[in-house]
Amino acid sequence: MEIFLQLLFSFIFTACFGVIFNAPTKAIPYCGLVGSIGWIVYYVLMDYGVTTEVQSSFIGAFIVAIVAQIFARRFKMPMIIFNVSGIIPLVPGGIAYNTMRNIVELDYNLGIQNGMRAFMISGAIAMGLVFAEVIIQLVMRMFNKGKTSMQTYARAKRREKGGHL
Repeated sequence: MEIFLQLLFSFIFTACFGVIFNAPTKAIPYCGLVGSIGWIVYYVLMDYGVTTEVQSSFIGAFIVAIVAQIFARRFKMPMIIFNVSGIIPLVPGGIAYNTMRNIVELDYNLGIQNGMRAFMISGAIAMGLVFAEVIIQLVMRMFNKGKTSMQTYARAKRREKGGHL
């Protein structure tokens, strides 16, 4: 039951951020789905003690980027529409808030600890997004026999004009 509630609320939360970021109307439910998938991966890994919060954030962001890429190709929309709202549940906002609160309260040791946690989690999210993008590009290049998307586009244009390969 708890996992169902986590899925439901992360879907609603992420879809609402899709609205705030002016995602196209037909993409909003899929933005919610991307975020809920990323969050549930993070939640399950943390709940069962499989990984640390940094590793869970990396894996969650990696999954978000892969699902966002699939939806971007499926709906012919930019990947960033799904990525931005999809990573929102993973962002360590509460930890960053506690960092600032600790520093204002002159508890520098705890502030530095929380700041490093927030920094590590944020870096893990960025690395998860980048690694997924690189892996997807490598796989797509392998399927396209080493051709980049621009080479494929240029070849298709030459065919339309009746040019040679």
